[in-house]
Amino acid sequence: MLNYIWAAFILIGIIYAVVTGNVEGLTNGALDASVEAVHLGIRMLGILCMWTGLMKIAEKSGLIEALSKKMTPAVLWLFPRLSRDSEAIPHISTNFIANILGLGWAATPPGLKAMEELQKINSDKTRASREMCMFLIVNLSSLQLVTINIIAFRAQYHSANPSEIIAPGILATLVSTVIAITFAKIMEKISTRREGGLV
Repeated sequence: MLNYIWAAFILIGIIYAVVTGNVEGLTNGALDASVEAVHLGIRMLGILCMWTGLMKIAEKSGLIEALSKKMTPAVLWLFPRLSRDSEAIPHISTNFIANILGLGWAATPPGLKAMEELQKINSDKTRASREMCMFLIVNLSSLQLVTINIIAFRAQYHSANPSEIIAPGILATLVSTVIAITFAKIMEKISTRREGGLV
């Protein structure tokens, strides 16, 4: 669907440029944007490599495993139907840690593994389980302490203080995460009541 939306935007832009006689401006804008996209991609690649490398060091040193164990009580509260020795818990914890650090690209692999493990214990393979829905909701709300992507974009466009977004980012994502988890817990209780109190 998103492809159709972008295609419509491009088509509307081309038609407008032709109608207003500004095809040259459209061409120049497209070329300038292409060059800028390459420059931005190179800058982002450097930041991506640095933080992904740090995550790998943290993983190899055992820091991720230690943090995952510390997060187990919170994970079990979010996912009460998971057992303490569930294979999904380490992947969920790693995904949450990466997201909190603003490393969306590093959060994706453990996120996919977590979903695979949650699907294995899903009784109805055609529908998302409560655990899968909760995991998705927490990921979409995305609590972040350091918004790496936004800082990189602000630095690219010569912001006087690229990191000043950190405090508002923490506040915004904290609020969105609390609201998301509250909503999910309320829906879980409603679902449990509809099922006659069976968990």
